[in-house]
Amino acid sequence: MAAALIALAFGFASIALASGKRLRYIVLLSGVLLATVALLGLMPELAQEIGWARTLLLAAVSYGFLAILDHRGYAVCPSCSHGEKFAGSLVLATALHAFVDGWGVAAARNQGAVASAITVAILLHKAPEGVALGAMLRASTPGPKVAALLCAVAELPTILGGAVGIWATPPVWADYMLALVSGTFLFLGLHAVLTTRAAGIRRAPTGSAG
Repeated sequence: MAAALIALAFGFASIALASGKRLRYIVLLSGVLLATVALLGLMPELAQEIGWARTLLLAAVSYGFLAILDHRGYAVCPSCSHGEKFAGSLVLATALHAFVDGWGVAAARNQGAVASAITVAILLHKAPEGVALGAMLRASTPGPKVAALLCAVAELPTILGGAVGIWATPPVWADYMLALVSGTFLFLGLHAVLTTRAAGIRRAPTGSAG
């Protein structure tokens, strides 16, 4: 419950602040945060469970899949047109991630120090995750109300996962699914940074610095 509330609080705050000129900078920051969650949060944790080779391979598969979609004209970045397609992929990936987060915390509740470490790690990464999610959804939806609704849809599965985790330990395949999610997060984060910077350069007056 706490993990979901943290992510929602930061997500709603990000949506509220992401307006006007600030939107481009918040999306830029959110892209960095989302990529950081993948590189420093998800992937090292998954590597301990299924090894670096499988983690990197699955992340590369999902990254490559989104790259192909983007190349074929299916927008998967917050600053592109047809933003609803981007929002859908981001919500789906985040919802799966959130579900497994909740499942993992609940399943580890009786493992002493290990449970505490898992809980703290998840709570810490929920804040930047919420900021990234909120900013990107605000950039790819018609208004803040829709963005807030999708933010809730993406993060509330944390609670459902916690309920499931009370009764069952996450199966091994959950780690493989999260490895795919990490590649998705990495692509969406890097793409947001690159496209937002490119848009800023195009809008800059001729001869301006940076």
